[in-house]
Amino acid sequence: MDKFTTLNGVAAPLPIINVDTDMIIPKQYLKTIKRTGLGKALFSEMRYNEDGSENPEFVLNKPAYRGAKIIVAGDNFGCGSSREHAPWALLDYGVRCVISTSFADIFYNNCFKNGILPIVVSPEQLKLLMDDAERGANATLTVDLEAQTIKGPDGGTLHFDIDSSRKNVLLEGLDDIAATLKADPAISTFEGKIAQSRPWL
Repeated sequence: MDKFTTLNGVAAPLPIINVDTDMIIPKQYLKTIKRTGLGKALFSEMRYNEDGSENPEFVLNKPAYRGAKIIVAGDNFGCGSSREHAPWALLDYGVRCVISTSFADIFYNNCFKNGILPIVVSPEQLKLLMDDAERGANATLTVDLEAQTIKGPDGGTLHFDIDSSRKNVLLEGLDDIAATLKADPAISTFEGKIAQSRPWL
């Protein structure tokens, strides 16, 4: 998993509440267990017309936002079913950070397991960030995970809170397996002591 330290990129405004995982990646794309190739289907029902052509009104189809690395979204982002394909699709498209006032718990946890930083801000902060994101090509935000700050295009800075253990997972680029392997020396020592004290096990 790639480390997340500082991210500088265009932020796409998605002022929709209750964006669920079926909107993020519709059910017909869940047949694969690969984490790649899902970016083209991200938000497909909003992003494409019935004939497969692009919907020019959808934010990610507008020239200024095609390379967006950050999404500034409405309340309760990632609600609905627990599909891990949702963060996979975001990551495959190139999104490394989603900012909202609230997230569904399972989606929120899955983000950290896949190298995406979900940031919870206040409604007042979201309004400021949404205003910044609506500037088109000038909608560049800088997210500093170590400092826990978001800097806007005019230099204004917001602070965000994050659990320290989740922060470290992203800073070090550790998925669940890598985090477990990091503790391998302690695990091996414990198993050795158990083998000596309880050889019948």
